[in-house]
Amino acid sequence: MTLIEHPASADAASADTRRETVYRPPHPLDLRRTVGMLRRGGNDPTTIIDGTVIWRAMRTPHGPTTLAVRMSGDEVRASAWGPGTEHALDSVPALCGAHDDSGDFDPALHPLIAESARRHPGLRLTRTDEVFDALACAILEQKVTGMQAFGAWRWLVSRFGTRAPGPTPRPMFAAPSPEQWFRIPSWAWHRAGVEPPQSRTIVRAAERGDRIARAVGAAVTGADRDRVLTSLPGVGVWTSAETRIRALGDPDAVSVGDYHLAHQVGYALTGKRTDDDGMVELLAPWAGQRQRVVRLIHASGVQEPRRGPRLAPEDHRGH
Repeated sequence: MTLIEHPASADAASADTRRETVYRPPHPLDLRRTVGMLRRGGNDPTTIIDGTVIWRAMRTPHGPTTLAVRMSGDEVRASAWGPGTEHALDSVPALCGAHDDSGDFDPALHPLIAESARRHPGLRLTRTDEVFDALACAILEQKVTGMQAFGAWRWLVSRFGTRAPGPTPRPMFAAPSPEQWFRIPSWAWHRAGVEPPQSRTIVRAAERGDRIARAVGAAVTGADRDRVLTSLPGVGVWTSAETRIRALGDPDAVSVGDYHLAHQVGYALTGKRTDDDGMVELLAPWAGQRQRVVRLIHASGVQEPRRGPRLAPEDHRGH
């Protein structure tokens, strides 16, 4: 990477200082499909897709920092503002799939996967290394619709996170630290529409703080990471998989227990829906690369026809 300090200021810790880098990936890269999947709904305060630019508000060891990335030909142009600019710019290769290893992945095992892989050679598995942020977001998504979960994430992060620096398209916020999650009052969880089991799970996880990230980072295999994460009260295999997907770019993580995923995988690979056991069986030939297959199924655009009206979520928050 080439790192260039913006000439506007010599103070790299200033919120108004921009630092830049150019990353030249040694592989095809579809930036939006790779990094854009981190956005949790259209109004996510931590991630914005503004035309060709993807903005991320990050909680770094040095303070809240904003990162903006865009493709320019075969290069990724990245800019960062705030006290953690070096940390943010160092994260760019991982965000762009530099650690993604397709290994012995064989797309030819199914014609749909082969065609999707051919059409989307730049689809990579992103990695943020933000374990607690991914875990908190996944917990909020337990047993609710995406609309409810994204709304709760937006409300809580915008009020208890930290305002991100730089010329962002709209106000952005870095996710709360574990300590900040722990201090969120009970009324705020209720106002955000988060049910008590989910808020208790986040608070209990926040008590362990960054020790969770260190333990997950020390785990070698997906099964080891699952054991670490599912040892937390209220965290099951679905939440563990969702955390591994975003924070670690785990190529084999599968969100067993997802309301829609088994149906979608079954329909894409066989033309009819299946359950979790059937999905696991269908994905078995790609052991070690099952998340890649799931991502290629999503990218293919193949979806089971809707069978009825969408779920209308209830709002139990009152007024």
